[in-house]
Amino acid sequence: MSIRILISNDDGINSKGLYALADSLRALGEVFVVAPDREQSAASHALSLHNPLRIEEIDENIYCVDGTPTDCINLAVNGILKDKHPNLIVSGINKGENLGDDITYSGTVSAAMEGTLLGIPSIAVSLASKKDFFFDTASFYALLLAKYVIKKSVPQGTLLNINVPNLPKDEIKGIKVTKQGKRVYGDPIVEKIDPRGRKYFWIGGDELRFLDIEDSDLVAVSQGYVSVTPIKLDLTDYRLLESLSKDLTKTFGHA
Repeated sequence: MSIRILISNDDGINSKGLYALADSLRALGEVFVVAPDREQSAASHALSLHNPLRIEEIDENIYCVDGTPTDCINLAVNGILKDKHPNLIVSGINKGENLGDDITYSGTVSAAMEGTLLGIPSIAVSLASKKDFFFDTASFYALLLAKYVIKKSVPQGTLLNINVPNLPKDEIKGIKVTKQGKRVYGDPIVEKIDPRGRKYFWIGGDELRFLDIEDSDLVAVSQGYVSVTPIKLDLTDYRLLESLSKDLTKTFGHA
């Protein structure tokens, strides 16, 4: 059976990381690219419900959509590729890491989430830098881990979130399986004055620190390791489930 791979991102159809990823994964089979027509960073898992979406085919097996990364995956699986579903979805290569709490905002990770919701093995790949990107390093590890997922698969409802240090391949220390770490954000709101004397605000400061949590994604990448974090879509807190049920029953009685 021929392997079919769907690729998307949140940096937009013109991102070099997108095409580095596509070029690498063609070694495994047929690649389809369906990506936003513009940058959609921090779009999270937004799905467009109140406006029409348009798809443009810009080359063979390459499409852009005037919507979010989640829109792209949904339209690709249920529209463009409805008669030939992909065996794997890979989102990336994102220009910038998606570590710790970042994953709740990330359009890159959310594209993989949408694939997971649709029952297709999915991974997200991000490169931990804002400039001078080593896309060849990230695409090399994306290929390795895509091969693994195609061979072994992943449990239903789980995706792999991959973050690669921005280093030459020979400087990467290896791969670590990690848990989600914890960011510490500095100056979350930046206030400035425009030329007309009016206030305006930027959400998100530049200072990013993190807690030193053993085996976390943030620590692994800071040490030069590729981080692979299994992310479950089931957000239920099972440790609290039973005790909360007992406490609420005791307090309020049965419904």
